[in-house]
Amino acid sequence: MSLKTKVVLGNQIFSAVPPHAWDDLARGGITDTPFQTHLYQKTWWENLGRGELVSVVVEDDGNHLAGLAVFLLEDGILQFNASKEETDYLDIIVKAEHAEAVWAAVFDSLANDSDCPAWHTLDCWNIPAESPSKSILPRLAQDRGFSLNTEIAEVCPVIPLSGSFDDYLAGINKKQRGEIRRKVKKATAAGVTIEVIGADDDLDQAIDDFLHLLQCSTADKQAWFDELPSRGEVFRTVAKGALDAGSLLLMFTTLEDQRISALFNFIYDGRVWVYNSGNDTSQHRHLSLGWVLTAHAIMHGIEHGCHSFDFLRGDETYKYRFGGQDTEIFRLTLRKDEQ
Repeated sequence: MSLKTKVVLGNQIFSAVPPHAWDDLARGGITDTPFQTHLYQKTWWENLGRGELVSVVVEDDGNHLAGLAVFLLEDGILQFNASKEETDYLDIIVKAEHAEAVWAAVFDSLANDSDCPAWHTLDCWNIPAESPSKSILPRLAQDRGFSLNTEIAEVCPVIPLSGSFDDYLAGINKKQRGEIRRKVKKATAAGVTIEVIGADDDLDQAIDDFLHLLQCSTADKQAWFDELPSRGEVFRTVAKGALDAGSLLLMFTTLEDQRISALFNFIYDGRVWVYNSGNDTSQHRHLSLGWVLTAHAIMHGIEHGCHSFDFLRGDETYKYRFGGQDTEIFRLTLRKDEQ
């Protein structure tokens, strides 16, 4: 397959590649998550972007989109757009059968295109272990004489799902199985109900409530939000687009008509993705509402035919108590200046 590339600077990339073409390429790509969609990538850049946006568009000899690599450039370092701080899975957008050729074309374009700003490091964070990029980038580095460092960036615990909720419970530790059942029963007896936001609900109010609960959760979450309040706009815009697309799973526990804990999830490609959470820990601590809501999110995923439940980054103990199994994400760093 013959490939041609062009470098697109700035946010023009979001109009240069139409959303339908972008998402068609991302769907079934080597890393197909909610974070590769046009909506998420554009929303993140418009609210949290920094440095300069540098994108490489790869087309085949029929002028069809074959690959897309969207980077931010800051202080000579290229990283994937959407950044490691907010985004758990990052990669180029390409089908598996074209991954090697597209990565080579992207790399050559970055290295040789006169329109590309100068850079010295390609710092690729949060590449999933199963992505072909993990093996392709070392080969490209070796062929071109670049230095390469590979390290595990973090783990993302995932629960495999099949059968019924009872089947799921039967597959985890007996003690934890009993604990989940006990906590769900206790919360139900106390009058706790589960609310799933749908098309007929007031999404703006729901996001306001979610962001309030997020900031109530821990001092770390409050500080994270205060550092960049525009993170709230990312949640708001992505939630609207995901609701329209049928991929938003925004859930609350409620008690006496008050929302007291929340999970902001996606349902995408047969998987529940737990993006963030909120919990007013100043009240009803005895009801373990985080546990209760997680159990119901797993139940919801099973009822909707999901094959897995992804807690995303972090090795918090509760994830393993629910049966999470570690998957790894990697950081691959290629440097020109040590050739």
